[in-house]
Amino acid sequence: MANQWIDNERLTGQISFLVEIDKLKNVLRKTFLMDKSRLENTAEHSWHVSLMAVVLLEHANDPELDLHRIIRMLLLHDLVEIDAGDTFAYDTQGYLDKEEREQAAADRLFGMLPEDQREEWMSLWREFEDGLTEEAKYAAALDRLQPVIHNHYTGGVSWLKNGIVKSQVLKRLDPVREASDTLWKFTQEIVQRSIDQGILLDDPIAKEV
Repeated sequence: MANQWIDNERLTGQISFLVEIDKLKNVLRKTFLMDKSRLENTAEHSWHVSLMAVVLLEHANDPELDLHRIIRMLLLHDLVEIDAGDTFAYDTQGYLDKEEREQAAADRLFGMLPEDQREEWMSLWREFEDGLTEEAKYAAALDRLQPVIHNHYTGGVSWLKNGIVKSQVLKRLDPVREASDTLWKFTQEIVQRSIDQGILLDDPIAKEV
């Protein structure tokens, strides 16, 4: 009786999927932990940004957001990095084939699940990527904001290492503008404080020809 689940095709697929996604713990991002001891892995990012969604929900412009749906999107949207790897936010070259790499990863990973879950998870992943629903917009806003908070509180170590400037950060943070007026104001303040502290480079002034 103890091994009866082995003959359960649905459960076997689910367990295989859960074993496979453990690999996300080995995918390193460019963001450092708050204590700067090491780089954050993507599984840690997914956990952190999901908690942000809960804690900061009161600041969303839309008071009727489906929090459960948002958390699910945030927990699963980066699973594709198991195959596709983490594409650095400011790597324009890496973004050229990012969509293709991540779609192939989604097909393989979600394909391990039973059909109904496969369709549901693929739909949630697509919803986040398309960014059209209010839930997807809020989720995307927090996904962009999380590494900025990390950079600010680690003294801009990743920004400075990669020569990132203000306009690049604000462009990445644009989804926050639509999702939350309060968080957008905070975003502008944290960017300006980072510049004032010398941990984020301001944009170079164009020279007159």
